[in-house]
Amino acid sequence: MSTPRKAQGSRRQEPFEALDATLRPARWEEYVGQKQVKANVRIAIDAAKKRGGMPEHLLFYGPPGVGKTTLAHLVALTLGAQLKSTSGVAIERAADLAAILTNLEPGTVLFIDEIHRLSRKIEELLYPALESGHLDIVLGKGPSARTVELALPPFTLVGATTRVAELSGPLRSRFGGGTYQLDFYSEEDLRDIIRRSARLLGLSTPEEVIERVAARSRATPRVANALLKRVRDFSEVHELPLSTGLLERAFELFGIDALGLTKDDRRYLEALHKSFRGGPAGVRALAASLHEEADTMEHVYEPYLLRLGLIERSPRGRMLTPRGRNYLGGESLL
Repeated sequence: MSTPRKAQGSRRQEPFEALDATLRPARWEEYVGQKQVKANVRIAIDAAKKRGGMPEHLLFYGPPGVGKTTLAHLVALTLGAQLKSTSGVAIERAADLAAILTNLEPGTVLFIDEIHRLSRKIEELLYPALESGHLDIVLGKGPSARTVELALPPFTLVGATTRVAELSGPLRSRFGGGTYQLDFYSEEDLRDIIRRSARLLGLSTPEEVIERVAARSRATPRVANALLKRVRDFSEVHELPLSTGLLERAFELFGIDALGLTKDDRRYLEALHKSFRGGPAGVRALAASLHEEADTMEHVYEPYLLRLGLIERSPRGRMLTPRGRNYLGGESLL
């Protein structure tokens, strides 16, 4: 059985670096999929470099795990710039935002993940920072309060969100470099990603194994890499080479079927079928029957079930489709 080799290159020599970062593409050529987004972002970066400045602010949105963070890293690498990362939930007060912005080095790429989590007050503070490069800070209270304008170093904000509709219109309009949607991946692209990750992990991976992992990856690169690592662990513990037989044993243990559905996905479908006779069912009623939050249902379970055509959303609620009923009846959907 092959064992993972130590990856080469200065970017991957850090012994305690997270494995996800190790597998993250370091060049545009390594970034698979999202061709139109890549082409547009490269134009914005190359044009800014020719002018000797920073590109305008960029916004990426799409499902979790489809490459938004990786794109932010590639933008910074292409510019030869420092990347400063934070998240919308971490910026609670005006002082938090001021501390981040005033401590940026000139030419920094500031990445704010889940930017929709910013409060409206914080958003309003961002407007002048994004438009004219200054930050307005109010000092004092009451009649003695005064506004101080702080000049900021040039920077590019890269925002990422899974819920673009929750961003206010004024904030979205500040992303002059473009707002780009990242979509789910094809199985062909996922196979390319898995081949590269297997190579970096030093795994000898038969093509049939790659195909079956891709089919269960929920059209998402992050899931593909996570499954590959779990299968590798299973292989090492049992001291067996990667094969389709070992893969099926591993996925049976993981509770992942041929479509990539987990036990939680199946629990959702079965509740809709048994408790609500296939629907329509309101999302809150369905969530209550599963002891889950409605938000979890909408943003964790449903996107992939909708993509597979197993459920549909109607004005009256969630409904099983004929394909969903066939799945629960044991019919193969492959």
